[in-house]
Amino acid sequence: MMLVRRALGAACGARGWLASCRTGRLEVGQTWATLASVRAQLPPQQDKNGNGSCSLLQSVRSYATVSRKREAFPSQLDDLPPTMLKNGYAGVELAQSVDDVVKRLLSLEMASQRQKMKVKIQQLVDKVKRHPDDCGSIEVQIAVLTAKIRNYQEQVKNHPKDKMHKRYMLMGIDRRKKLLKYLRRTRYDVFENVCQQLGIQYTFPPAYYRSEEH
Repeated sequence: MMLVRRALGAACGARGWLASCRTGRLEVGQTWATLASVRAQLPPQQDKNGNGSCSLLQSVRSYATVSRKREAFPSQLDDLPPTMLKNGYAGVELAQSVDDVVKRLLSLEMASQRQKMKVKIQQLVDKVKRHPDDCGSIEVQIAVLTAKIRNYQEQVKNHPKDKMHKRYMLMGIDRRKKLLKYLRRTRYDVFENVCQQLGIQYTFPPAYYRSEEH
């Protein structure tokens, strides 16, 4: 008998709880319906420019974020014509007599970034090299470093968090600065020609370096 009474009490309690939940849901639904009807009768809010706007739209717009596109920086490889052959194919006679499809495969139009860099380095080297077979003079080293430094600068501008290429850029600038300083001290006329041909703006080092006081 005790078990039956407990079961009947539990069933009555469950029915009461369900009834209270249904009543609460109805009351909440009626409350939201009343609130929506009141909000619908409100006049539209005015913004600073005097335009009517809904408060809901204002709240949504305040959370909306606009994706900003990064500014595209000009590259030193933009002046390379796409019909120009890759480095090493310019002197091949067979490359001039092939069909258009093969020419496109051998041209800079289908070239990678590394292949374009080789062509750009060769162009800068041709401006300052001493003789046709020169491949290791100070002028040639400065031309190679200049092309690499400009490539690193473009990479750092497009990707500001790229610490590795920033370190390579600073190392190249220090190396080129030492070579330019030596060339200026030994052959000043060649130094002026190199800076003019490569578009380098040389800044003179300070007269002395003051050590930090500890």
